[in-house]
Amino acid sequence: MSVIEVKNLSKIYEYYKKQPGLKASIVGLFKREKLFTEAVRGIDFEIKEGELVGFIGPNGAGKTTTLKMLSGILYPSSGKAEVLGYTPWKRQREYQKQFALVMGQKNQLWWDLPAMESFILNKEIYEVPDDKFYSNLNELLELLDLKDVVDIQVRKLSLGQRMKCELVAALLHSPKILFLDEPTIGLDVIAQKNIRDFIKKYNKKNKTTIILTSHYMEDIKELCERIIIIDSGKIVYDGSLDDVIKKYAPYKELKITFNKGGVTKEQIEEYGKLDKFDSHSVILRVKREKVKEAAARVLASDMPVDDILIDEVDIQRVIRRIFKNHKK
Repeated sequence: MSVIEVKNLSKIYEYYKKQPGLKASIVGLFKREKLFTEAVRGIDFEIKEGELVGFIGPNGAGKTTTLKMLSGILYPSSGKAEVLGYTPWKRQREYQKQFALVMGQKNQLWWDLPAMESFILNKEIYEVPDDKFYSNLNELLELLDLKDVVDIQVRKLSLGQRMKCELVAALLHSPKILFLDEPTIGLDVIAQKNIRDFIKKYNKKNKTTIILTSHYMEDIKELCERIIIIDSGKIVYDGSLDDVIKKYAPYKELKITFNKGGVTKEQIEEYGKLDKFDSHSVILRVKREKVKEAAARVLASDMPVDDILIDEVDIQRVIRRIFKNHKK
């Protein structure tokens, strides 16, 4: 069953152009040049209950604008959207109690108060019963290892701790839909992994439908089986992450290290397309169906092989290739 349905959704921003200087400011009071930007241009997609979908694209592609329309913050210029059977921008109270929006660059917690104060405020806003509130709170604090920090002022917490608290605040009312806009932005690799692990567990346990935007391809790779790629306001791909890798990267990387130098390019080029070369290590691109055979041949050769690794192409490079092909 689809819980999110988007049909021909568009958002056009209107703004004015102004030349610098006092004279131009005075002229601008009477005559201004009006300009328009199409942030989202007639997009269509559906998301089923319990799906965790990666919504990715470059800066300015329309990701955050789309999430803001689906959460009712923005009105669209045209098109339709239904989330859980509601039209988001009607801002019905029944709908607002069933979703949450977490933005990595925006805080919902009170900066000078302990996080617990914000949790209690959200409890009242969403009218969460006491028993459900404390049950959810204890479970989330346990999962995110936050029991020792909820009574500390938010401004004194680390960035990773604050983001975990943001997730707790968003999930206390058990939303059916969760919009995550760059939840790991600015975090170190350990904090990113902790957030990813939590999102994966929470989605699996509660069957919460999640749309995730991120510029960290590791987030997408670890969490999402399906991705929607948007560029310049248009959807350019909607499907399986595995399928897009196979389509745009029909090869794997064969990474070989040697225990001594002396290996030449001529020796190694017969096994695949050379991507990186130095005297002690190489990276080859080999077609997927031939990579095992190539690895076996390398091991059987007289080259001083120390280690060999078969790896997928970096997903970030695959996405860049899609954008490049789309712009042609």
